[in-house]
Amino acid sequence: MDGAGREAEEGEEPAAISARNILDSFTESREVAELIGNLREVFAELVTREMAVERFIGIMDKYQEQPHLLDHHLEGMMNSLLEIVWDSGSPPPLVHLAFKFLYIITKVRGYKRFLPLFPHEVRDLQPVLDMLAKQNPRDPETWETRYMLLLWLSMICLIPFDLARFDGNLVSLEGQARQPTMDRILDMAKCYLVVSDKARDAAAVLVSKFIVRPDVKQSRMADFLDWVLSMLSKSSSQTMEGTVIVNGMLQALAQLFKHGKREDCLPYAATVLECLDSCKLSESNQMVLRKLGMKLVQRLGLTFVKPKVAKWRYQRGCRSLAANLQAQGAAVQNQKREVVAAEADDDDEEYDIPAEIENVVEQLLVGLKDKDTIVRWSAAKGIGRITGRLPKELADDVIGSLLDCFSFQETDNAWHGGCLALAELGRRGLLLPSRIPDVVPVMLKALTYDEKRGACSVGSNVRDAACYVCWAFARAYEPAELIPFISHISSALVIAAVFDRDVNCRRAASAAFQENVGRQGTFPHGIDILTAADYFAVGNRVNCYLTISVYIAGFSEYTQPMIDHLVNMKINHWDSVIRELSTKALHNITPQAPEYMANVVLPRLLPLSVGSDLHTRHGAILACAEITHALCKLAQDNNRSVTYYFTEKSLEGLKQIHQELCSRQLYRGLGGELMRPAVCTLIEKLSLSKMPFRGDPIISGWQWLINDSLRHLTLVSSAARQHIKESAVSALAALCNEFYINERGEADPALQDELVTQYVSELQNSEEMIRCGFSRALGALPRFLLKGRLQQVLEGLKKVTIISPEDVSFAEARRDALIAIAKVCQTVGVKGDGSQQEFVCRDNVDQIYATLLTGVTDYTTDSRGDVGGWVREAAMTSLMEVTLLLVQNEAELINASICKQIMCWLAQQSAEKIDKFRAHAGSVFLTLLHFDHPPVPHIPHREELERIFPRWEKETLNWNAASEAFPRITQLLGLPAYQYHVLLGLSVSVGGLTETTLRYSAQSLFDHMKKIQSDPSALGSFCETLLKVFEDNLRNDRVSVPLLTMLDQMLANGCFDMFTEQENHPFPVKLFTLCKEEIKRSKDIRKLRSSIGVFCGLIQFQGDMREKVFFQLFLLLCHPFPIIRKTTASQVYEMLLTYSDVVDPAIMEQATAILSDTNWEAELPVVRERRNCLCDLMKVPRPQLVAKSSA
Repeated sequence: MDGAGREAEEGEEPAAISARNILDSFTESREVAELIGNLREVFAELVTREMAVERFIGIMDKYQEQPHLLDHHLEGMMNSLLEIVWDSGSPPPLVHLAFKFLYIITKVRGYKRFLPLFPHEVRDLQPVLDMLAKQNPRDPETWETRYMLLLWLSMICLIPFDLARFDGNLVSLEGQARQPTMDRILDMAKCYLVVSDKARDAAAVLVSKFIVRPDVKQSRMADFLDWVLSMLSKSSSQTMEGTVIVNGMLQALAQLFKHGKREDCLPYAATVLECLDSCKLSESNQMVLRKLGMKLVQRLGLTFVKPKVAKWRYQRGCRSLAANLQAQGAAVQNQKREVVAAEADDDDEEYDIPAEIENVVEQLLVGLKDKDTIVRWSAAKGIGRITGRLPKELADDVIGSLLDCFSFQETDNAWHGGCLALAELGRRGLLLPSRIPDVVPVMLKALTYDEKRGACSVGSNVRDAACYVCWAFARAYEPAELIPFISHISSALVIAAVFDRDVNCRRAASAAFQENVGRQGTFPHGIDILTAADYFAVGNRVNCYLTISVYIAGFSEYTQPMIDHLVNMKINHWDSVIRELSTKALHNITPQAPEYMANVVLPRLLPLSVGSDLHTRHGAILACAEITHALCKLAQDNNRSVTYYFTEKSLEGLKQIHQELCSRQLYRGLGGELMRPAVCTLIEKLSLSKMPFRGDPIISGWQWLINDSLRHLTLVSSAARQHIKESAVSALAALCNEFYINERGEADPALQDELVTQYVSELQNSEEMIRCGFSRALGALPRFLLKGRLQQVLEGLKKVTIISPEDVSFAEARRDALIAIAKVCQTVGVKGDGSQQEFVCRDNVDQIYATLLTGVTDYTTDSRGDVGGWVREAAMTSLMEVTLLLVQNEAELINASICKQIMCWLAQQSAEKIDKFRAHAGSVFLTLLHFDHPPVPHIPHREELERIFPRWEKETLNWNAASEAFPRITQLLGLPAYQYHVLLGLSVSVGGLTETTLRYSAQSLFDHMKKIQSDPSALGSFCETLLKVFEDNLRNDRVSVPLLTMLDQMLANGCFDMFTEQENHPFPVKLFTLCKEEIKRSKDIRKLRSSIGVFCGLIQFQGDMREKVFFQLFLLLCHPFPIIRKTTASQVYEMLLTYSDVVDPAIMEQATAILSDTNWEAELPVVRERRNCLCDLMKVPRPQLVAKSSA
């Protein structure tokens, strides 16, 4: 059982939700018994004590949602813990620990369920009282003990004996008067009502049980209330101490008036209410005090009115779900209930309602508008409770006042509180059917309540509460009462369940709809809709808007309300995501009601699309575009003219949108960031709809907008830039395809020349964003516009990809140019012996590949980080697209050299340190390797690669995870063709800074080195490649710094032990020379520190080089940077201990003493002297100071 729960928790979110509340018993009862049994052993040690508490909390917290499973075990756990408490030999820390465990159980199960289990015999009173008297009320470590003792005492004080009988002779042995038990308990309660910890809550419970005892009530109640009221009037809720005291007093009064008998409390109620009014709690900024104030006010109100159930309340008879579901259609009409005859003359028990009730109800109505939810909720419950005891006329007045909360002058708080109160009244049968016509319109408004506040909105809580009202009404009324409102309520709930912005509101609406389907049985197509829009289905907003809405709109009762809601409430929504989703939903729903869309919705949207409100204008333009496209598709599918659904006025209105916005200069400024992509979408959709605008002046206007948007990308915010660029490029492609092609399938030569030449010239613009825009635009051009101009376009794009000093940081432009090259190739197609002006052919394929392969080597960095990564990613994608295009058409155009370069570069990228780019490279690598239609030719070592990367692993291998990727990629080190590039990639990862990448890449490399230790030729080949990588990247810090770190690790791990036997082996000699060259005149601390490790590792190789290594290390001992001197000394010290054979044992102790005792961060002359001693000692020539030549 436990295992199943854990599995569910670790799964994905929907599984986690569905797997809640699946525990069926208290499975850890034995473990808990052991924990409690071991408390005596573990309490003494802090660590064991904390581990026991943490484990107990962990077990108990699992049952927070199903605490009833603990019920059978509560008594056993309590008795075990109380044994420790009663044991006189238990030290105080153990007793406190036992009470802590008791508190943890109480927290999960609730004290009300726990209280009756406490021992509450007469003999328990004095020991518990004495134990409580010994406690320190201010000790922050033991509050659980005090809390539990006060709860225990509140149970014991219910014993049915006069407390005076416990006092006996009140004169103690010393002759002093002892305090009566009654006063002791009362003083204890008073003491703990003014503390700031949780003991205060328990003290309030104690008061409520103790003061209402007959003997205490007579002699102490009045005095206690006087004390409480005086404390309330003296304390200020503006100070911390005052807040604590007021909190305690309010809790005590609220509990007292809740549990006390009405006749006992009534004499004091008016005085308490007067004192409460004078406290002005509604003005306090303390939420808890305002909530307690609400609780107390409603309790006082219930004290003023008699505890009788109103006879006039509405009572629903049958609550059987089965009976409701069987009652369908007209049968429901016959269920109209007979109104109880007694309802009319319900004044047989009329009595005077005290004047204070008006004050109480007024305060509760004000509480409904409080800024905090828990205060509003408390007020709503109070309204429900008190209204149930009022005569019918007065109750109706309360409902009338409540409905005043729902005016648009009121805040969202008032609407929320009002909804909660309506639900409470409905649940209790206090909203008579005669009031339903007043309440339903308010409820429907609340279901769509959404108020803009600054950059966001308020109202999700109101909509959620409105769903609660619908849920409560479903349970409260007979189906016949709600029949006149069913269509409105069902439509509103469906709309909220599908179109609300917030997931909690969609789920609440779905739950309310489900309740109505079950209880009322009158919602049209209820079961069908519920199946499609259940709790889980409505969790995904995009799915709701684009899929579920289409299914529900298929039922005619809901089609028009859904469309009207989207047009009236959602296309002008403050959130642009909602506006865009709404317009796509309208597109999808259009086939359900094409005439309504064309004749009603479109004419309503066209004026809005050129209106004054920015959000409405944006939504309306997008909606016009989507609806028009849907109507044209529908007309074409039915073999009708594309203009079948449109009037001349509508077509003219669509054309006018751009002209109107342009003349009013609405493309400028911040509003233009929304208008430009919206109109570009309109252009795209109208072009795809094949509108009869060919030759119309509007086409040149649209072309101007596309060009202008691409030319002004630099002026818009970075957030909107990408969206505008993509919208303009999509619009351009659609516009060209529809309006620039003649009957012969060709372009007008003059237009083609102007367009292509203009776009290519913009590629050399000094603004990066303009290059980006026009690169993507060229990539989107259709084939007929590229025909005869292909070489010009490819040359222009190639220039963008070349890095020059002035545009080195233009990584985004290079990325977009590489993407465009692949798109252009895909557009024009392949023809081996074709013209290079029209096709990808023998003449230009090498040039295309050369450009793309240049992109894979882009490692540009700037303040944004590795921006070259964007270029590499685009280059890899484009290489894959072009290669697959060639393979599928004319594979012979791919030569072996190019294929090898592609695969090697991809292998290098697959071994690098950034997860995202490594994953992309790995995915492309495997796509090319496993492509079958037909296979990619000339892949080096194909068989070995397919063994390392089996086909079935293509989808499952997680390249993002270093633990999965590196063990595979390092196997390529054994393949000669890939060795150089994989080692180059690995060196960056192994010498990197990311802990997981470093760990798994290094481990994989060392595993490979172990395998080739016994193979001299393989090891020799590896070492040659390693030296070549170093040589090729000398002074290239991106590679050389991590490479030094990698070499340090490899030397330390004995990867080259095979060469230590041979004197003057060429590998360490060459490596030493390269290291020395690399750090010459370097001021890079990371590089210098890495090199120290390499030099120390090289000491293990025999021959003349050893003296040179020492010389180099002693040079670094006097480096200008103190940190380098200190690091060198530390590492040389460790080196001498590790490789003890490199120094004469006679001088070892002296050498290590100099290294360890010298302060290497001291002044250089001092350090130099110590260093020279070391040189003399080890017979290494002293480094000589070189005088700087005067300029």
